Amino acid sequence: MKVFLVGFMGSGKTTIGKKLANYLTCDFIDLDKLIETKVGMSIVEYFELHGESAFRDLEREVLQKTDFPENVIIATGGGAPCFGDNMLWMNENGLVAYLSLSPKALASRLENSKTDRPLIRNLKGDELEGFISAKLAEREPFYNQSKFVVSASDLTAERLAFYLNLG
Repeated sequence: MKVFLVGFMGSGKTTIGKKLANYLTCDFIDLDKLIETKVGMSIVEYFELHGESAFRDLEREVLQKTDFPENVIIATGGGAPCFGDNMLWMNENGLVAYLSLSPKALASRLENSKTDRPLIRNLKGDELEGFISAKLAEREPFYNQSKFVVSASDLTAERLAFYLNLG
């Protein structure tokens, strides 16, 4: 069983993904960390050197060419489902869960963790929430192709496992 967690940055994909993997006693992989290991630099550095388009090509290649363990929770980057055929590929190769949150909740979570996030690094307050609202409107048609759409507000590993019919 492969579970792909998708959603906007700050929705809790990595945090809840680790807890879910622990709860189900399976592996956890953060796609962004896997990419950083493969290229030997941070995603911020990769973005600055090569741009978003090159990053999205790399992200697609790592997602679709990695030989993931049989039982694994995979936290994707916020934009991963929205480029190329990534969403189709994930739906064909595992369970996909969209961790959904409002722009206001996302802005609150992201306000103090922007340095590693190239798209929002210089935004704050209403500007940050406005950016999130606009970007979320672009991305939700992709996120909503997930088999499961789950509110990430107060989400626990146990509740997510129940929603996914895994526990």
